[in-house]
Amino acid sequence: MNRKLISLSFASLALAGFLGLTGCSGKAAEAEQTAAKKDATPAIPVEVAEVTRGDMAATYSGTSTLEADQEATVVAKVEGTVAQLYVEEGARVHAGQALAKLDDAKLRFDCEQAQANYDKKQQEFERSQKLYDHHLISLDAYDSVKYDLAALKASYDIAKFNLDNTVIRAPIEGTVAQRLVKVGNTLTANQSVFVISNFDPLLAVLYVPENALPELHAGQPATLSADAVPGQRFTGRIARISPVVDPQTGTFKVTVELRHIKGELAPGMFSRVLITYDVHRHTLLIPRTALVTEDGETAVYVVKAGDAHRVSVKTGYSDGTDIEITSGLDQGDSVVTLGQNSLRDGAKVAVVNQKLPENVASNKPNPQV
Repeated sequence: MNRKLISLSFASLALAGFLGLTGCSGKAAEAEQTAAKKDATPAIPVEVAEVTRGDMAATYSGTSTLEADQEATVVAKVEGTVAQLYVEEGARVHAGQALAKLDDAKLRFDCEQAQANYDKKQQEFERSQKLYDHHLISLDAYDSVKYDLAALKASYDIAKFNLDNTVIRAPIEGTVAQRLVKVGNTLTANQSVFVISNFDPLLAVLYVPENALPELHAGQPATLSADAVPGQRFTGRIARISPVVDPQTGTFKVTVELRHIKGELAPGMFSRVLITYDVHRHTLLIPRTALVTEDGETAVYVVKAGDAHRVSVKTGYSDGTDIEITSGLDQGDSVVTLGQNSLRDGAKVAVVNQKLPENVASNKPNPQV
């Protein structure tokens, strides 16, 4: 009986050992098959970029039509016929400079007549003054002459004013933007004759959404470009900010000024303005094309040892080309910038950039892929 039990025990142990060996060899075979399948899977070609450090600015961009800070429409203060023009469009003028001359013959005669009447009454008043001082005329007679003198003085001043204003002068310093009359034109009082603009500074007025109000301040730098001057950028600053938000549009007014432009820009030009309101120094940067957004999550694929690993990241400021990474990556990491839409976590990749980051294992792509 005991021999039978011992024989059965040995048989059971042998069977268990055989089954165990069979199970282990099966798992190993399965693992080998999985690895073989992965090795047999063609590597997906991708392009990568290295995570670098640099400065990233927060900006607001908008468009505006340039306008002159100072602009004046010069008008004729008296009636008359244009006799001479002293300046043309484009001329630089200073305040008080003569721009045009009206025919002044009649006004000169009027002024001479008014002066003669005034001088005559002045002599009469001086005689009345002496007579009154000696009590030879009454106070009423003396006052009558005095008031007549004052009235004639006013008439003379008006005639002199009209004569002086036959010369039309510039009210401000600037450039003649428009000449609105010709020699021989008959002008009425307050008729427009010239437009003078001062191009320094030039202004670009923006209407910015109200949520940017806490970020913008007078003095912040701005960069401007104009379609009329391709390839050039001009530097300005915020001159002033309106503290009032327009309830109809939800915007507030921001005025950017540009000084010392030297004639490259002019009022009326269409411009694009970029205002920098904050800068993060020495921050992590990657190309925006590396981002993958899915189900509300922002991620990138990081390449290590020939495999792509999906990594969630948090982003900061962007300039349209690069974007700041505030968490999830380290300097020197290599992120996929092209081909990530075909990837899954752990996928085998082949980097096809001409210049490869040092930390990326180079897997040459299958020529058939």
